Amino acid sequence: MKSTSLWTRQFQSVVDNGRNHSMVIDLPEAKGGINSGPTALEMCVMSFSGCVGTIFAMVAQKMRLTFEHLEVEVNAEQKNEAPTITDIHFIMNIKTIETKDKIEKCLEHTMNTCPVGVLFKQAGVKITNEIKFI
Repeated sequence: MKSTSLWTRQFQSVVDNGRNHSMVIDLPEAKGGINSGPTALEMCVMSFSGCVGTIFAMVAQKMRLTFEHLEVEVNAEQKNEAPTITDIHFIMNIKTIETKDKIEKCLEHTMNTCPVGVLFKQAGVKITNEIKFI
């Protein structure tokens, strides 16, 4: 994997993944930016929700589980004025005919293999979750 960050102005940069995909990152106006994109830390949280959703879908396919709708809502906190994320709680909203036990098992496998989740866990971030069947 590769990434390049190109400063464009003030606190704004364009980051890419070396595969023709790019995104603007910036600070909110309250911190001196112009709010033209998420912050780098917000992208980490976005990466986490995307990773959980993607890996869950992959694990579900391997387990031959089906679902009609999947949404991962992540709330990340920086407790006690920490310089980075200390806690993550996510809610997985899923519409499926599968049993609660099967979905929980799939999510357990997901959390053991989601690369972004593993990084957060290794960094000491407390991760909790709940599953809502819709």
